[in-house]
Amino acid sequence: MAELSGNLLYVAFILYLVATLFFGGSIKDKRTTESKNRWSQIGIIITIIGFLAQVGYFITRWIASGHAPVSNLFEFTTFFGMMIVLAFILLYFIYKTNALGVFTLPIATLLIAYASMFPREISPLIPALQSDWLHIHVTTAALGQAILSISAIAGIIYLVKVVDQTISTKRTFWLEFIMYTLVTTVGFILVSIVYSTMNYEATFSWVDKKDQVSEMVYHLPAIIGPNEGTLLTEDKFTPLIEVPAIISGRKLNTVVWSFLAGTILYGLLRLIFRKRIGAVLQPLVKNINLDVVDEIGYRSVTIGFPVFTLGALIFAMIWAQIAWTRFWGWDPKEVWALITFLFYAAFLHLRLSKGWHGEKSAWLAVVGFAIIMFNLVFVNLVIAGLHSYA
Repeated sequence: MAELSGNLLYVAFILYLVATLFFGGSIKDKRTTESKNRWSQIGIIITIIGFLAQVGYFITRWIASGHAPVSNLFEFTTFFGMMIVLAFILLYFIYKTNALGVFTLPIATLLIAYASMFPREISPLIPALQSDWLHIHVTTAALGQAILSISAIAGIIYLVKVVDQTISTKRTFWLEFIMYTLVTTVGFILVSIVYSTMNYEATFSWVDKKDQVSEMVYHLPAIIGPNEGTLLTEDKFTPLIEVPAIISGRKLNTVVWSFLAGTILYGLLRLIFRKRIGAVLQPLVKNINLDVVDEIGYRSVTIGFPVFTLGALIFAMIWAQIAWTRFWGWDPKEVWALITFLFYAAFLHLRLSKGWHGEKSAWLAVVGFAIIMFNLVFVNLVIAGLHSYA
């Protein structure tokens, strides 16, 4: 059953990539309208088949593990990607915007590929997670974040369309920085695949924050080493820096490798295209209706915000009271969930009360997605807390 689950996820990954190509072809085809475009019709059918395959992965993994597969970074990130695809499918049938598929599906495939870099073994739940609230809290929070992410994708489309790429301004700088972060994810995935193929492992003994000595295995060369770490494996890279016990050296090392690989890949892309990545993408949004894209971004927030609030705050506090006998404890994950809530509350306030439509709204949506990804990646990988089991 576990093998079937993995195969279904792989099928979904491939189908999303194929669907992206068809949505790209629909933009190039000027003979028909978006709603009657054969390329896009095939693209959305392939997307739905891919989504059903990923649902099959989710169900079969649930059966194999005996619990909802959202208990670690691999499971949560793949579920997050699946919810982004679901949100895209629903919005596509409302707005028939083909460019949304060109930008959304690659992000979903990136999330699946990124998730595959983490341990995929099925393991029993630790006592703190053995509750029905795992299903309720985590799945609802992921769904809310996925819907909010669609607003950021719409925001990126809007910005790629309106930002003048022929001159250097703060707007072009920050738009290109967004592209750089996406390329960074791709770079990390490529490096991880290379070292995974090589079966790279380096074992360290280290002292944790309880002053206990234990072992830690690195699957990437250790630029960042664990606290008071000693390399136990011969002929492996010696760390350049050690970190305090409060920070996971292995996870921070992963982040460092992401930036290194992403920077190299970004530099290569700039050399190949001889222009900004944003400028390379502009032809894909040449005929986009900005009013429709702006509405997609706004509607995504109005739907995603209450869902996220329900799952990441209300349900989370109920479960925290049951598991830890307190509603709130200023755990890093709790703090960033609150920051996300406050940001999108401010987004809606500025949109409705101050008239922040169009480009201003698009920038806000992108910043919101950055907060979500910081919570998913940096808080999970670097900052130690009660949610570190993820």
